[in-house]
Amino acid sequence: MASCALDVLVRMREVGGWPSKSAICILVKLLIRRGCIRIAESLLYVMRKYGCEPDVYAYNILINAYCVRGWTWDALSWLHLMVDSGCTPSSATFSTIISAFCKDGNVVEARKIFDWMPEMGVFPNTVLYNSLMDGYVKAREIGIADMLYEEMRSKGVAPDAVTFNILAAGHRKYRKEEDANWLLRNLSVMDLAPDSPLCDVSIGGLCWAGRLDEALKLLENMLEKGVAFSVIAFNSLILAYGKAELEDKAFEVYKIMVEYGLTPSASTYASILFGLSKIGRLQEANSLMHNMIDKGYPISKVAFTVVLDGYFRIGDMMGAQGLWKEMEMLGVAPDAVAFSAFIDGLSKAGFVDEAYHMFLRMTSLGLVPNNFTYNSLISGFCNYGHTDEALKLEREMRERGLLPDVITFNIIIKGFCKEGRMKSAMGTYIDMHRHGCTADNITYNTLISGYCKQFDIVNAENMANTMQISGWGPDVTTYNIQIQSYCRSQGMNKAIMVFNELISSGMSPDTFTYNTLMNGVCHDILDRAMVLTGKLLKMGFVPDLVTANLMLSNLRKHGLPHRTTMWAQKLSEISFEFDEITYKILDKAFHDLEEGVGCRKEITGKSLFLDFLMHLTYDLIRRNKIYQKTSYGPFEFIDTRSSMNVEAVNG
Repeated sequence: MASCALDVLVRMREVGGWPSKSAICILVKLLIRRGCIRIAESLLYVMRKYGCEPDVYAYNILINAYCVRGWTWDALSWLHLMVDSGCTPSSATFSTIISAFCKDGNVVEARKIFDWMPEMGVFPNTVLYNSLMDGYVKAREIGIADMLYEEMRSKGVAPDAVTFNILAAGHRKYRKEEDANWLLRNLSVMDLAPDSPLCDVSIGGLCWAGRLDEALKLLENMLEKGVAFSVIAFNSLILAYGKAELEDKAFEVYKIMVEYGLTPSASTYASILFGLSKIGRLQEANSLMHNMIDKGYPISKVAFTVVLDGYFRIGDMMGAQGLWKEMEMLGVAPDAVAFSAFIDGLSKAGFVDEAYHMFLRMTSLGLVPNNFTYNSLISGFCNYGHTDEALKLEREMRERGLLPDVITFNIIIKGFCKEGRMKSAMGTYIDMHRHGCTADNITYNTLISGYCKQFDIVNAENMANTMQISGWGPDVTTYNIQIQSYCRSQGMNKAIMVFNELISSGMSPDTFTYNTLMNGVCHDILDRAMVLTGKLLKMGFVPDLVTANLMLSNLRKHGLPHRTTMWAQKLSEISFEFDEITYKILDKAFHDLEEGVGCRKEITGKSLFLDFLMHLTYDLIRRNKIYQKTSYGPFEFIDTRSSMNVEAVNG
């Protein structure tokens, strides 16, 4: 059709005619739809040559096409050309470009354009504020997003449900629940726009605050009173239940939605698929997706991406690759998000070459990778010791106009630390500050860990001091790194001092703290080991598989293979699941028994103590299992009704 239109245009020029601006806009749209964006661009230049200046609609079509393809800087060039030619941009023009820069992770440039708008006679509306706010939230700049919200209100621009969802999501994810609750109270006393009912906002707010049952009760009560909700409220609740791994509750909300005559959207199905995928019920998710296709329901790229991510989460590479092929066979063209998810999954699974091949394919299709895509690949290369390749990608990232964020720098620093290249790690740390990026607790913990692994305790302690001076106090991870370092270097006195400091700081030790110290105890002087064990038992820790493996390994190493196999047998009798490490320990224990190792060895106080620790570990695991069986958690409730839930959607 586009080629026919071009033929008509040529004939019109031959007879001295020229099509109207609206006809040119239609032709530009057709050319872009066919992928002929450069021809569409040339057409606008030709229009100007013949004295027919393109209007704002023609420019907007082209600018949007560039942004969709990720060519945001080209789109900005066209905006400047538009202004230079005397055509005033509309709010839609600015909204498109600001959203594109925010998606690229370049909030700084987005803000410059936002501040430039009033000079063009265009003042920010709710949509524009929401776009920029969302960019700040995704960049973890919640404080600036809050300031933008206050600016929005002071200028009389009414927030809507989207505003609320953006801010509530940010506060819930990166700040505190109380902040999200404050926001809900703040917005609930405001007059919202007519297209954003307060009821939808209230449901969304309760969901972000984690008060799901309260949200469901409010929904049911309001429906009984005849209050209308939009599909947004139902989707918020379905997604929230899915994230909480309460998939049966999500299906319950879906059934209520259908009963009240609301048509599920693509987001509704994506939310249900997300819940199923998150708890590893991929077979049901696949079945649901195929039934939706058979019944003609729209399957979005988001739905495919959600299930794809689920396959990667459980390490099912074959399933993920099969779904990708199926996606292509159905004619669903993967977008930048789908490609990024696939690249991330491949990188985490160790298939870095395949991930890079997919990255090249993504860019060849005109899709532009964002910070997440680059960070996934950089992480993949660093994890497998190819830090120099990772640095090339970081440079390429800058060349594309993307600014490396704190995640990028942390990945590279971790890569150098893993390779023992502490000078390069510190160089990256300095470079990070030079580029205006502030180090966080992950940065400092990574560097402290790197120095500890090199047994450079002086620099590790210096970095811990720098961390405190920078306003990042030590967290439980910082203490764990130091405790593990001292335990490895036979410095149990210092490890205990750090542990006492952790307790006195008011923080709660975690399972890693417990396991590290228990392992240290097994190699320490008996008297001190018994004192520390008593202190650890008072903490009320529940041993896990790592604890069991540590205890079994230490029993064998101290010449007690028969006790190792005996305790392993007792653990298996209470259905305690072993992993590959456990079986390796047991193989060595059986080998020791065959060789007669430990059979005639004298029983010492230390071996009796280790056997006592193993007994405690077994008893705590056994009692915890009894408690779990008598507690009715969400997982058991879900599993008893799984088939009925899928039928609810399929029916």
